[in-house]
Amino acid sequence: QVHLVESGGGSVQAGGSLRLSCVASMSTYRRYCMGWFRQAPGKEREGVAGISTDGTTTYADSVKGRFAISQDNANSLALRMNSLQPEDTAMYYCAAEPRPCWAERTIAAMSAFPFTSWGQGTQVTVSS
Repeated sequence: QVHLVESGGGSVQAGGSLRLSCVASMSTYRRYCMGWFRQAPGKEREGVAGISTDGTTTYADSVKGRFAISQDNANSLALRMNSLQPEDTAMYYCAAEPRPCWAERTIAAMSAFPFTSWGQGTQVTVSS
């Protein structure tokens, strides 16, 4: 099981940007399915963005055009977040799994994917 550590969260005003990073304890590039999730207080965890081992990405409709997931290097996953809004406030988690990724290239399939490695989370707070 790979160990994941997120960083980069913080407090910004609406319209601002943040870049989250998820560093893995081993190389995950093209070997692991990777994803970013978030959970706001009182709400269920939701999938934000995912990247398959072939580099295919998928996004939640609420973040399309604003967020970008990328594998920065062999063991680092990034989530670039622009035009942040108060509704983006949540704890953000990265997840990894070394198996064939979700069959359907949809956020629903990514969100239901049985990830077994999770980071501890990084808090993002957006004020209006």
